[in-house]
Amino acid sequence: MATDRHLRARYRKIMRFASRYILQEWWFEVLLPRIGLARISRRTRARRVSGIARHFQALAVELGGLMIKVGQFMSSRLDVLPPEITSELEGLQDEVPAAPFDDVRELAQADLGVPLERAYSFFDPSPLAAASLGQVHRAKLAPADAELVGFEHVVVKVQRPGIDAIVTVDLAALQKIAGWLNRVAFISRRVDLPALLREFASVSMEEIDYLHEGVNAERFADNFADNPAVLAPTVVWERTTRRVLTLSDVTAIKISDRESLRALGIDPAAVAEGLSSAMFDQIFTYGFFHADPHPGNIFVTPEAGPDSAWALTFVDFGMMGEVPESLREGLRSLVIAVAARDASGLVSSIRAMGMLLPSAESAPLELALGELFDRFGGMGFAELQNIDPSELKDFGDKFGRTMRSMPLQLPEDLLLIIRAVSLTSGVCTALNPSFNIWTAIEPYAARLTQQESGAAARDLVQQLLTTASDLARLPRQLDDLSTLIQRGQLAVRTPGLDRRIRSFENLARRVLSAIIFAGLLLGGIYLKQSEQVLGWVLIVGSGIPLINALFAGIGGRGRER
Repeated sequence: MATDRHLRARYRKIMRFASRYILQEWWFEVLLPRIGLARISRRTRARRVSGIARHFQALAVELGGLMIKVGQFMSSRLDVLPPEITSELEGLQDEVPAAPFDDVRELAQADLGVPLERAYSFFDPSPLAAASLGQVHRAKLAPADAELVGFEHVVVKVQRPGIDAIVTVDLAALQKIAGWLNRVAFISRRVDLPALLREFASVSMEEIDYLHEGVNAERFADNFADNPAVLAPTVVWERTTRRVLTLSDVTAIKISDRESLRALGIDPAAVAEGLSSAMFDQIFTYGFFHADPHPGNIFVTPEAGPDSAWALTFVDFGMMGEVPESLREGLRSLVIAVAARDASGLVSSIRAMGMLLPSAESAPLELALGELFDRFGGMGFAELQNIDPSELKDFGDKFGRTMRSMPLQLPEDLLLIIRAVSLTSGVCTALNPSFNIWTAIEPYAARLTQQESGAAARDLVQQLLTTASDLARLPRQLDDLSTLIQRGQLAVRTPGLDRRIRSFENLARRVLSAIIFAGLLLGGIYLKQSEQVLGWVLIVGSGIPLINALFAGIGGRGRER
């Protein structure tokens, strides 16, 4: 466990690392250009930045704790960090030596309030997995608890002893470093470091709160309660605290184990299709998704039940993403644009979601996306392997330069979505080399398009009815005005005003009928695609207000004269 002396040494090591490389970059990026040596800075920039990332990765592996999470977080920030940094850090694995079992036992007993032998009839001292924030052990529930919950075999996730203090120290160091960097005008114009740190701190604090993870697991399971093909472990709340999480043991075939799947007659390509469908449902239907769907967090469970020959079982709900309704609507438009290979629509969706500053010139991005769709849009991974590597590299470099030149500002929720979809695509491609993310999106996009059309029709009808209601009140208001005039309560000396008012009433009624006709007709046309009966009723019914709009008031014109 971390002592005060170790914590102070840790803080100093992080600060020394930051000070060294901030000073180095000040020398190259500020001082040298001022004395006419900017070319040296430009020539060595890629090598320097890559070196900083490499040294940070070594520091993160040495210190463990939150620093590994920092590296993983930085590797996903393609919007604000150069590729030399993100590519170096993307392989940073959260695998560290296990904590001594005596320390784990002490922490678990303190949180559970009973000796470990009483809480569990068996507890394996060797962990299944050990990460920077916690580690997982196999165990068996005590007989009374097993009878209560209906199962015996569990996995117990125990927070790494002393991690609370380590997280506090690391966040304090990061806050200090962010304050330094935020004073540099070039950096502060490009990225809001304090906001990034707040996002990172929020995610990190949620990851070390196992009560929060337990709630996430139950919410995920509730979302898929009617889908036997997607499962989650059951939380044993009687043996769960903020630092100890007990779950039913759902260990099965690792999703990346193609040989084991085939041995049981399970088609890896079908598993890939099931995974992509499950992830799209999480993101677009429920707005609550697993943000870390790597192969270690997904099992294929054979013989899952009478309604499903196999199921996908998700584990580890510490990192979850949530999609606000505003972002969900934007993502729906984005998916529809991607499925249609519509570069202009895709850029519009990006702008609508607030990812692109209003002042940004979108033509270069639209052109780059158009070229991407035209050249690679219909290809799967297997087809991409047949393309000349130099062509892929040239296109990737060009596209990357365009993306980095755009003033993008990606919210944390969207970055988690990008991470989740990227990991899902990688797992699906490993299962089925012919997997095509574009093709996987298309059926979902078609359903979204239909839903969006129905919603648009309903909105249009509602808007037209509101307008019609306003116009319907207009003749009554004109009648009231006429009454006031007749009683002498309103002095008006314009001859023929009554006749003009009646003409205006006639016109208002005909306009009202025309609006109702248009609303019913358009609403029927839209709804006919998804709700045929209602659509045809609206189309046929639109004839009544049409007749009124065409002929109302004609018979009275002669009398008015």
